[in-house]
Amino acid sequence: QVLLVESGGGLVQAGASLSLSCAASGAPFSSYDRAWFRRAPEKEREFVASISWGVGRTLYSDSVKGRFTISREDATNTVYLQMNSLIPEDTAIYYCASRKWSEREYSNWGQGTQVTVSL
Repeated sequence: QVLLVESGGGLVQAGASLSLSCAASGAPFSSYDRAWFRRAPEKEREFVASISWGVGRTLYSDSVKGRFTISREDATNTVYLQMNSLIPEDTAIYYCASRKWSEREYSNWGQGTQVTVSL
């Protein structure tokens, strides 16, 4: 059974940085895409960033491009999201997700970690 556990959220001021981690277990993650999504208050869940299995191709939403960086540590099956120059609009619950390379949708989700950015 796949288990994803996020950590690293918190309350920061605008302009600050924060790093999230997603520890994974229960699957051969070398063949899994990994991603971060977020859900802001009263908004739909939205894609933030992803890193593919294998060569680790990265994708970012336009709203975070240039400020956030996704990376992975294969030895520990951990994925990170480095968030710089945070703005209040980044306030959301951040979710880690994974999917097998052959799947279309992300089917495994963590419970989320809260990120709050104040002025």
